[in-house]
Amino acid sequence: MAVFRYKMQGILNVKEKLETRAKQEFAEANNRLAEEKEKLAELQRRKATYMEEGVALRLEHIDVRKIRENKMAVMKMDEYIAKQIIQINQAAKAVERARLALQELVQERKTHEKLKENAFVEFVKDELYQESKEIDQLTTYTHGQKMMGENEHGR
Repeated sequence: MAVFRYKMQGILNVKEKLETRAKQEFAEANNRLAEEKEKLAELQRRKATYMEEGVALRLEHIDVRKIRENKMAVMKMDEYIAKQIIQINQAAKAVERARLALQELVQERKTHEKLKENAFVEFVKDELYQESKEIDQLTTYTHGQKMMGENEHGR
């Protein structure tokens, strides 16, 4: 039996490599998004600390300078939080782009794998047909030889 060789195996290999790379990029984008979310959580924790500190400052002996500094720190945290939310949105968009690219590459790879499967099925059918043809020829030849042998002995 002949060996099956898929004529577009090189393309399938490239598709698999592209898919692997896209999976890595998707994972990296997800990691970046997680990091950005963690940064936001840390900023929110810092803001909460400043807020608690502000309440404590107002309950103690009133120090206007410290209260003002605390208020400025809270406002700065609000600014950082707003910027971080923008970073998170950008990271989320990058994740979505990477997901769509990966989805497309997975679909292309699956299409090529299906083409390879179909080519293999055709190869097997052709091999079985060729084998059947050879068996028929051999049977015909054997039967012809047998008939010739009987004709020579029967004379």
